Amino acid sequence: MANFENITIEKGMYQSGRGLTEALEKLDPSENYAGTSLEGLDAFSRQLKRYDIKVSGRNSDCVEKFFQTSNSAALFPEYVSRAVKAGMERADILSDIVATVTEIDGMDYRSIVSTPTEADKSLAVVNEGAAIPQTVVKTRENLVKLHKRGRMLVASYEALRFQRLDLFTVTLNQIGAYIARAQLSDAIDVLVNGDGNGNAAQNQSLITSGSLSYADLVALWAGLAPYELNTILAPTAEMQALLGMSQLQDAEAGLSFHGTGKMITPLGANLLHAPELTSGKIIGLDRNCALEMVQAGGVTTDYDKLIDRQLERAAITCTAGFAKIFPEAVRTLS
Repeated sequence: MANFENITIEKGMYQSGRGLTEALEKLDPSENYAGTSLEGLDAFSRQLKRYDIKVSGRNSDCVEKFFQTSNSAALFPEYVSRAVKAGMERADILSDIVATVTEIDGMDYRSIVSTPTEADKSLAVVNEGAAIPQTVVKTRENLVKLHKRGRMLVASYEALRFQRLDLFTVTLNQIGAYIARAQLSDAIDVLVNGDGNGNAAQNQSLITSGSLSYADLVALWAGLAPYELNTILAPTAEMQALLGMSQLQDAEAGLSFHGTGKMITPLGANLLHAPELTSGKIIGLDRNCALEMVQAGGVTTDYDKLIDRQLERAAITCTAGFAKIFPEAVRTLS
């Protein structure tokens, strides 16, 4: 029996700490719809179907469709959060540089660190009866700095009520893109300057001052060993210099870049464009063990104002921070 049509939706569901979708899933599990026409929809999407709200496509509804009933109005903040999150994912390159994501419920978090010596890394043969070498793991001295990033949505219900949700989604997507770029800036700062625990990245000077060369990339690759150079972050000017290197302009790489826009992979590393990075500097890292992302919840929307006051001013925020895992897995070139 379809239970989604009998659920009473209220703003108190947002106070569960995990968002409206999870609260709805507990009341209306998606596994109950296996083999039905509603298979593949989550609990929130089923509520949109219940109230016949189309949020995308040429025939998308107007914003006012959400506010026809108190139940459907309570869906609006979740729609906003999802649209912002979609924009974050579209502009995201954090997933290409973060080794792990840690979800926390509070605002205080202390990461862990292991600093093996050269002898520890060698994993020498253990003779019979001898002690096995130890790897010491301990907590960092300083807490991870979390930053709240977001935008204030300022609009009246009267101004937006006849606007199509498809168009409004584009605006929300862009807010998400702004948040994603701000978080990337925070991540770059930690990669370069450390997380406050004396673990700034070691800098490698250009072989020829002021001129990036292929030899510099080879030196960066060698200097990062025994870690793997699998990701390179470069600002606009340095990205142009990399793309202009004769060693990286073979026929196959050129065909891929001109035909698809997919960046070349110097020395097998994933090349990422990061305008937020200081000009004149390149970051090389092993994405598998360099950076930890710490999140205090996901995208948060000020649901009270969106439901009770029909927009006006509502904050859309996301709180996250970054910590170094193995500082030696990151090196800068400038």
